[in-house]
Amino acid sequence: MAIRLWVDNRHCSAPVSSLSLNDFILSYLMMNDKKNPLELFEQEAPEVSNAFNQLIEALKNTTGLDAKTKQLIYIGIKAVLGDVRAIYYHVAMAKQLGATRKEIRDTILITLTVNGLSGVAACLPVALNVYDEAGN
Repeated sequence: MAIRLWVDNRHCSAPVSSLSLNDFILSYLMMNDKKNPLELFEQEAPEVSNAFNQLIEALKNTTGLDAKTKQLIYIGIKAVLGDVRAIYYHVAMAKQLGATRKEIRDTILITLTVNGLSGVAACLPVALNVYDEAGN
């Protein structure tokens, strides 16, 4: 038996005994990330990338929410969208800012009320794996 997924219009499979679905998704993301997507964005569209970075900096500098809360909100939004890649990167950032495993978990679980199970099923395993594997 193998895990089979369609990712980026390609069929991918791996023996179930060798990888969990979560590990398969993470290994696929890492294998196909020959270049950091933001670095590629900067290289291919430097003017747009610069404007985007200025927007991000302006949002970071708002004072209504602390940085950890902003990351948790972003993780929730990305979970609703099923954006596993963003979850992968932003959970580590949230942990660096002091987010607990339970905060990460609950941020994704709260999306059940707006998106049903799809975001939780896609993103919770990745988020918890990243949190557990990320350094302090």
